[in-house]
Amino acid sequence: MIRVLIVDDDALVRLGLADLLGADPGITVVAQAADGLDAVALATAHQVDVALVDVRMPRMDGITATARLRALPRPPRVITLTTFDLDEYVYDALAAGADGFLLKDTDPAEILRAVHLVAGGSAMLHPSAARRLIDRYHAAGGPRASAAHTLLARLTPRERDVLALVARGDTNADIAERLAMRESTVKAHVSRILTALEVTNRVQAALLARDAGLGG
Repeated sequence: MIRVLIVDDDALVRLGLADLLGADPGITVVAQAADGLDAVALATAHQVDVALVDVRMPRMDGITATARLRALPRPPRVITLTTFDLDEYVYDALAAGADGFLLKDTDPAEILRAVHLVAGGSAMLHPSAARRLIDRYHAAGGPRASAAHTLLARLTPRERDVLALVARGDTNADIAERLAMRESTVKAHVSRILTALEVTNRVQAALLARDAGLGG
């Protein structure tokens, strides 16, 4: 069972998300918060697997809350869910440690899919956000690409194979099937990749891989 925390200052949004998530037999909503401060307190008090976090909130915004949540001893994975498709929100959310970025008008089935994927260790970005991130990193080129190549040089050939599939958006199960290895082995590879690349989640690792030209 995936334990979810909903964080949004709009009570109607919280209610709608709770109804949507509660209809999935594999998900339970353990708490709801109206701002980032309450979110951190509730995540400390409850065991939370995934937090759905709005960006614009009083007292503590969603970007700051994401960083605080990810710094907890038992950090939940975070999906930033916002009305505003703004570049700085995407970059700041991922830098703070978010594993997903979706707009509130995302199809309900895709929101449920995102919760399951992120809970399982994968990542999910709204298509427009993903495209802009890729374009920005490719456009940067030069020193950024050189730095990415330097970091990727730390990986073994097998880890590079795994990273290429992570960058493509494959789940651990997909990678295990494609590379003919156990899913537990894939998880171990991903953990070592994140450490070697000095990043905190799969999204950041995928961006480094793409900046270095790995994984398309």
